[in-house]
Amino acid sequence: MLQKVLTWGSLAIAVIAAFTDAIPMVPLILVVLGLIGGFMNPLEDVGTRVAYYVLAVALPTIANSLDAIPGIGGYLNSILDNVAITIAGIALANFLLALYNNAMAAGNDD
Repeated sequence: MLQKVLTWGSLAIAVIAAFTDAIPMVPLILVVLGLIGGFMNPLEDVGTRVAYYVLAVALPTIANSLDAIPGIGGYLNSILDNVAITIAGIALANFLLALYNNAMAAGNDD
């Protein structure tokens, strides 16, 4: 349930922030939501983790090409950039969890 609220909440914030400046510190809010989601629902599969890393880097680049669409391109770019911030938070949380798990496993080899 919490994961669903985090996902829909971050998407709603990403869309609202594209059209208005009513929400202060949007990137901070989105990365915190991503971090919470990443720590609450860790990605066990290495392939999925790598896909999140790649998506966090590639999505803003892909979104920049949407500026070429007259009228709505800038809004779509902004929405996808905001979603990428949330994905980056999820990726960062999963990276930290994997690093922690590897460090704990290395400490148990004594």
